[in-house]
Amino acid sequence: MPLIRPATNDDLASVAAIYAHEVRTAHSTFDLEPPPASYWEDRLTGTGPGDHLLVAEDPSAGVVGYALSWVYRPRAAYLHTRETSLYVAEAARGQGLGRELYDVLLPRLVDDGVHTVLALIALPNDASEALHAATGFSRVGTLTEVGYKFGRWIDTAWWQKRLT
Repeated sequence: MPLIRPATNDDLASVAAIYAHEVRTAHSTFDLEPPPASYWEDRLTGTGPGDHLLVAEDPSAGVVGYALSWVYRPRAAYLHTRETSLYVAEAARGQGLGRELYDVLLPRLVDDGVHTVLALIALPNDASEALHAATGFSRVGTLTEVGYKFGRWIDTAWWQKRLT
C-alpha cells in the first residue's frame, strides 16, 4: 500500500513525469506542453493556507500519484478557497489511490481553515467524477467547449466541497 506524505524536492521529477504523461496523452489537463521545473518547485514551497503537494509513494515503484491544493484565484477574497488537482500514474489506477490521497489532503485543508475546495474535471472522465462524488464533492456547473486539445473541443465540470 502506498504511503501518502508531503512531497520533497526529490519527488518533483516523478510528479512532473506523471503530469507530463497526462499532458501528452490525455485531455484531463489543458496544458499542451509540460510546465518547467520551476512550476513544481513553486507548488512545493507554497506558503498560503491550504497549499499542499502530497505524493503517494509505493515501496517498490516510487511515486505513483500526487494531490495538489493551490490558490483558486490570486485575489484576497478567495483566500479560503483552494483548487485541487490529483493525478495517478497509469499503472497505479483503479486501486483506490485517488481516494487515499483525498483522505489525507482534505483534513489538512480543514486544519488550514480552508472553507471551500474546487476541482475542475475535463469531460468525459467518469472515474474522476465518481471519485469526487465519493469524497463529498458536488457537481456545480458545466462549461461547454472551453478547451481545444487533440483536435476537438472539450467541456469541463466544476465540482465543489464545503469543508467548514
